[in-house]
Amino acid sequence: MSGRRTGYPQQRHTGPARLLPLLGWLPDYSRAVLRHDLVAGLTVAVMLVPQSMAYATLAGMPPVTGLYASVVPLLVYALLGSSGSLAVGPVAITALMTGTALAPLANGDPARYAALAGLLAVLTGAVQLLMGALRLGALTSFMSHSVLSGFTSAAALVIAASQLKDLLGLDAARADGLPGTLVALWEGAGTAHLLTIAVSVTALTALVLLRRRLPRLPGALIVVAGVTAASALLSLGDRGVRVLGDVPGGLPVPALPTLSGADVGALLPAAVAIALVSYLEGIAVATSLAAKAGQRVSPGKELVAIGAANTSAGLFGAFPVAGGFSRSAVNFAAGARTPMATAVTATVVALTALLLTPAFHHLPKAVLAAIVVTAVLGLVDIHGARRTWRTRRADGVALAVTFAVTLLAGVEPGLAAGIAFSVAVFLWRSSRPHLAELGQVPGTQAYRNIRRYPGLHTDPGTAVVRVDGPLYFASAQRVEKALLELAEARPELHTLVLDASAVSDCDADGAHALASLNRLLGDRDVVLRLATVRGPVRDLLGQAGIWSPLVAARQVHRDVPDALGAARGSAPSSAPALEVL
Repeated sequence: MSGRRTGYPQQRHTGPARLLPLLGWLPDYSRAVLRHDLVAGLTVAVMLVPQSMAYATLAGMPPVTGLYASVVPLLVYALLGSSGSLAVGPVAITALMTGTALAPLANGDPARYAALAGLLAVLTGAVQLLMGALRLGALTSFMSHSVLSGFTSAAALVIAASQLKDLLGLDAARADGLPGTLVALWEGAGTAHLLTIAVSVTALTALVLLRRRLPRLPGALIVVAGVTAASALLSLGDRGVRVLGDVPGGLPVPALPTLSGADVGALLPAAVAIALVSYLEGIAVATSLAAKAGQRVSPGKELVAIGAANTSAGLFGAFPVAGGFSRSAVNFAAGARTPMATAVTATVVALTALLLTPAFHHLPKAVLAAIVVTAVLGLVDIHGARRTWRTRRADGVALAVTFAVTLLAGVEPGLAAGIAFSVAVFLWRSSRPHLAELGQVPGTQAYRNIRRYPGLHTDPGTAVVRVDGPLYFASAQRVEKALLELAEARPELHTLVLDASAVSDCDADGAHALASLNRLLGDRDVVLRLATVRGPVRDLLGQAGIWSPLVAARQVHRDVPDALGAARGSAPSSAPALEVL
């Protein structure tokens, strides 16, 4: 493939590889590629083991379920995924959304909580698989960059606040949203544990220093190993520091969560939200890394792959997963060539779950909280928010609305508010298309906006107006009104040329408005002439019964010069239909 980086196997997207992407790169797999994938897989596994356990606690699940979420789902993605660099597994945002969705329904019952988590993962996967089957991946386009940025930044702050309980050793109830969390922390402030705070400060300091000074080292694993050893030697668990205790070993057997239809209905909105967020997060990083590697990522296949991974997570006692930004970047930097790197990561995590869980007995929960905090604070994008605000205020407002609602009301309302606001802004913008009156550039047949280019030639008896946007139900009446007002303001006007080169679409309301405009202008002895009508618009006007009368009246023209020539009687008055764009 042209542009591929050296050492990357050929990716095939035809034949059986269309159904099973594994067959697209496996024929060219070599020992050299395996060496790169082994290094990358081991590197990510070292990072993923402590992170997955930390994110499991963020989701309200036992830490070992983070390991469960990092085995079978990763193997499923390795079979079906099209990205060689995407690192799938537990991530902070979806873990927070999981905990927010499950806490009100579990009523403090750990067994029910675990069953609900499995059902949520299965539902999330089912939504993604359905979207993949119906090719609805484009729905994620409603989540603009501004909405995603505001949502991610606010969620990062909510996540960080939720970890203060473990960082400070507080006896505080779990709460949803930042206000509830802060109230719970305030009420439990008197139960702060000084030794736990000392452990937290030590872990946070070590994590930050290792990330800044020695970024190539597995900082989280080093801190986990060091603090766990110190905890065992100093018996911190007996001195009031909360530790993990006995962590079950082994791997779960697959089982379908058995819950009621009411539980399915209650979890479905959260499943849809997590499905959109997890897919969008994964496809964004996968596409970015694939471009650097000279590879291609199939959005449809990624939707199916992450959907199957989430379904398997639910069947194997885990919670929803996604492709993470930080781990994927590490995977790419470590030399991952194919999804085999993900399979290596899953194998290492599986061995950890089978053999090494007793080593986590003395691990303080404060260390897992410190790992979460250091991971998510980098998601707060202040510079991006400022840049968005400077670029376009409406996008900045969308970001601010999403950020504020997510902080105050929770992740799902925040996401819904951001999407609703963005759609509303889009409709508002499209209902007010830009209208440009054009003038002729002297000595040429080119026409430009008279407000942007001085010295253009215009004729008092004619007006050329370009509509920059679709002519549909939200904009049709506004465009009709603006053109009629222009005609009323110029008594000498006898010809109005509508340059439709930028009208990309039209609906029945647009066709009706065009017919009404033609009739009302005719009542004022002004001839409406259409120029450069695009094919899809022409087809719609034909189906509405408007095109043929306009052609018969010689009011349709190839371009603006042809329309003005017809108005002066010095050029063909219409163009054959086949010559219209």
